[in-house]
Amino acid sequence: MGEIKDLAEVHNLVSDIFHYPKTAEEWEKYKLSDDQVSHFHEYGYVSGIKLLEEDQIEVLRKELAEIRDPNHPGHHLFYEFHSNESEDSNSVLFHSLGHWRISKAFHDVLWNPAFVMAAHQLLEYKPVRFWHDQLFSKPAKHGGVVAWHQDYSYWTRTVAMQHLTCWTGLDDASTENGCLHYIPKSHLWGLLDAPSLAGDMNGLMAYLTEEQKAEFKPVPIELKKGYGTFHHPLMVHGSYENKSEISRRAFVLNVFADGTVSNTDDELLKGVPPIPKGKQMQGKFFPLLYKNK
Repeated sequence: MGEIKDLAEVHNLVSDIFHYPKTAEEWEKYKLSDDQVSHFHEYGYVSGIKLLEEDQIEVLRKELAEIRDPNHPGHHLFYEFHSNESEDSNSVLFHSLGHWRISKAFHDVLWNPAFVMAAHQLLEYKPVRFWHDQLFSKPAKHGGVVAWHQDYSYWTRTVAMQHLTCWTGLDDASTENGCLHYIPKSHLWGLLDAPSLAGDMNGLMAYLTEEQKAEFKPVPIELKKGYGTFHHPLMVHGSYENKSEISRRAFVLNVFADGTVSNTDDELLKGVPPIPKGKQMQGKFFPLLYKNK
């Protein structure tokens, strides 16, 4: 396959998988409705957003299969790579960060017009800057859990809290194959302690008040492939194991509003040069994806 170029060097589309709009009129079709934006702010999430066409899904699936190989020549560009984060061969959770640097299609989903426009709206119309990506794959029959957690509990190395997460399925996601579950309105609970992502599904419960436990009513987010769901950085969410005959492949894009700053002098992602505490998150690894048109 030869030498792999680090696609973090390129802050625009590198393939023809998406068409980037050039006019305000072209952007209009990607906008969320007022009701969708209101739902996000009230409940902490908005789901059922179409982000990919069938041909785009197939390209991403193909590139996912390629980059999962630990011998892939671009493997050194991952921030994290876990063939099985759960360390239990009967409960497999593939999880990686940094594949946008390796795969043209996973690089270009950052600039997917349907994604960046929705993110812009949900971040209260602020410019959108990339934080990091994730891949999650639960194989058929023995896919593992992702424990209940809040994303920002792992991200306090960046401030202010003006982050957003988008989960997109490359397979149909159902309760049978381990779809995402949300606890509606839990984004109003404040910041909780962070459990192990691939550990005890209910590890977070130890940090909840009795009132929060009473409100802990999971809602399954079943989605057809190519559809996404956006959630608030304090939304409590997780996903159960996959014992079905169908795999559950998905990717996650995490972003924040432009102007977010580093809250540490340590490295923010493995292999990424530190950004001094108090300095703005920007540069090669944190590209600006969308600004006000």
